[in-house]
Amino acid sequence: MVTEQLYLVRHGETEWSLSGRHTSTTDLPLTANGEAGARALAPVLGGLTVGHVLTSPRQRARRTAELAGFGDAEVDPDLVEWDYGDYEGVTTSQIRESVPGWTVWTHPVPGGETAAQVTERLDRVVARVRASEGATLVFAHAHALRALAARWLDLDVAEGRHLALDTATLSVLGDDRGTPVVHRWNVAAT
Repeated sequence: MVTEQLYLVRHGETEWSLSGRHTSTTDLPLTANGEAGARALAPVLGGLTVGHVLTSPRQRARRTAELAGFGDAEVDPDLVEWDYGDYEGVTTSQIRESVPGWTVWTHPVPGGETAAQVTERLDRVVARVRASEGATLVFAHAHALRALAARWLDLDVAEGRHLALDTATLSVLGDDRGTPVVHRWNVAAT
């Protein structure tokens, strides 16, 4: 039997997501397009049957949840974005000027989180979702959600590199006869 257990929503567009700047602890608002994208999710998400709704504490995720019809989402600090440390506000191409080939998936993040730290906190989210009754809807961030999907699938967080994720999109994870699966990925509301 195939069941859908975890719905993932990446927050709407911000100025930094638009320009490709790494955004973790900087608490940016949504752009006008980001707010429109979040509102467009409301009719799609309104048809879901969920037992729990969780959100990152960052305003971009909380505002997306609110505009999508889930203003009462429970804040879960484990859903914050990968901490980029010294690379906060910097683009990948800027980082690669001094660290050729750098990616968050394969290289250290000076002053930020390690892959092991990200794994530890996202494993808590997976355990919480699997222990709860009914499906869970989560509002969070690109790298964190990609890493969360990898952990859901019992893969190393680095395997999240294979899962591109746009702003204001819905992805669905679940189970197929005891095996964790991806049902849908990176689906835009419009």
